[in-house]
Amino acid sequence: MAYNYCKNLRIPFDEVIDKIQENLQAHGFNIIHIFDMKEDLKNNLEVGFRNYKILTACHTVLGYKAMSLEPHIGLLLPCNILVQEHENGEVEVSAMNPLESLDKNMVTASLEFVAGEISDHLRTAVDALYVKSDHFSFTYN
Repeated sequence: MAYNYCKNLRIPFDEVIDKIQENLQAHGFNIIHIFDMKEDLKNNLEVGFRNYKILTACHTVLGYKAMSLEPHIGLLLPCNILVQEHENGEVEVSAMNPLESLDKNMVTASLEFVAGEISDHLRTAVDALYVKSDHFSFTYN
């Protein structure tokens, strides 16, 4: 299984940022922070870079369940979602796969179940990203 889940879109970067935030919140995640790598590189290194943001999100209910099962799971919390724009104009959204980030020595059936729930919510939030209808053409007869 892959360590992340990705979806590529051909819609504006800022629109993807707004929509993924809405989707994550609809699935119980709180957006804790948005790190703008492009801005950080510009300010600190005077380097130009593509649109690249990392959203830090936490699902409080499932995070609590996980922490109740494994006291050190906080080292893996919260979840990161990467949104980056490629040279071809595609915007890629990547979400981590919590099942793959767990140390196999700490996995229990209960913890694996919670990680699966978090993974399902992340995947559903990414899958719910849409493609704008104006990118399609329809012909009516």
